[in-house]
Amino acid sequence: MSTSLEHPQAERKVLYGGQAVVEGVMIRGRDHAALSIRRDDQSIARHEIDLTSWSKVRARRIPMMRGVVVLAETLMVGMRALSISASEAAPPNEKTGEREEFGKGSMAVMLLISLVAGIGIFFLLPLGLSRLAENAGANAFTANVIEGAVRLAIFVGYIWLIGRMSDIRRVFGYHGAEHMAVAAHEAGEPLTVESVRRFPEAHPRCGTSFLMTVVVVSILIFIFIPRDPVWLLVGSRIVLIPVIGAISYELIRYAGTHPTLFWVRLLGAPNLWLQNLTTRPPEDGMIEVAIDAMKYALELDGVTYEPEGSADVSTAHEPEPTAGG
Repeated sequence: MSTSLEHPQAERKVLYGGQAVVEGVMIRGRDHAALSIRRDDQSIARHEIDLTSWSKVRARRIPMMRGVVVLAETLMVGMRALSISASEAAPPNEKTGEREEFGKGSMAVMLLISLVAGIGIFFLLPLGLSRLAENAGANAFTANVIEGAVRLAIFVGYIWLIGRMSDIRRVFGYHGAEHMAVAAHEAGEPLTVESVRRFPEAHPRCGTSFLMTVVVVSILIFIFIPRDPVWLLVGSRIVLIPVIGAISYELIRYAGTHPTLFWVRLLGAPNLWLQNLTTRPPEDGMIEVAIDAMKYALELDGVTYEPEGSADVSTAHEPEPTAGG
């Protein structure tokens, strides 16, 4: 496959990334996200999400600050994609015959609930359990280590538990298809079911890897935070979340641009292992949807797709660390 992109400031290679949604796949390009969703009638619906307001933010070029911007974008755009896919999965309105998308107010409420629940489960709950250990006689260092171990166990256990749900298993199938389609494009292979099927479901720039890195970085940072006074202990677990996210982004970004380094491969091995829990071997129909999203993303970026050859896409767009959500 040969691809080319004309851009007045062509400097860097586009690293396409995406997210699995309900019966669909989103692929993020330079200034747009392409969303392809399988409808009940087996047709594939396409949706475009404009990312111009995010891609033009100056802070996106500044180390550490860019991680916060990308985190915010990932949350907002991811919720939008999930909202669209949910509306496609719902039956059309009986009066209008149209599919209704969730309003911005509903999306904001869902995002707020998700953030509060995430902070409570993955940050404050481990902290509370570590306080019990501290009250039982554990010293500050041991209590911090226990907190980190509990946080890691909750994270892995949560992923394993939701993966037992049939609907989530299908989303994980689309997750694997998304990784395979991105990998095929990066390898310059034809975007066909047969070609894409040869690639693994795991991808080093997966969002799961980012989340695992967040957990590990939080453990390392919180070990050195004093456990008294209590307001500092609790407040640090909330206030430092953006800082932890920014550091994790820089680490994943570096690993994504230096994949051949031995220590990068060594430290990245647990991230790839964790994807065994968040991906499933996709059906052919899932791969078809992922291919459609990949082609649509290339189309929105003005890329000329040819079925044979090697990929060579250049642009001024900053490489993103994740290939999947």
